[in-house]
Amino acid sequence: MTEQKTYHGSCHCGAVSYEAKSAPIDKAMSCNCSMCARKGTLLAFIPASDFTLKSGADALTDYQFNKHVLHHVFCRTCGVTSFVRGATPDGREMIALNVRCLDEVDPDTLAISRFDGKSV
Repeated sequence: MTEQKTYHGSCHCGAVSYEAKSAPIDKAMSCNCSMCARKGTLLAFIPASDFTLKSGADALTDYQFNKHVLHHVFCRTCGVTSFVRGATPDGREMIALNVRCLDEVDPDTLAISRFDGKSV
């Protein structure tokens, strides 16, 4: 079994902060949908049960588009989307972490896979 690590993430202004437990993050997904491409997010996925919002629930604004499946929450003060809420295809709640917002991750060291969200 892979050892879990605790990651700390936040938006730019720090109003929204969280902890996430995951196997060591060494890869991320780059999606070319209209939202991710504009924001430049790099995503790593974890079960929602491994995510703890530490602060900023009242600072989050929800944005949905297309099929209204994912919740692109962002800080209403600084505008940064540090994570996305949603469900896996089989219905399990998940969080997509924007690895660019994690203190312990250097995005330049990650293996990046491409996802064609533009075609979904």
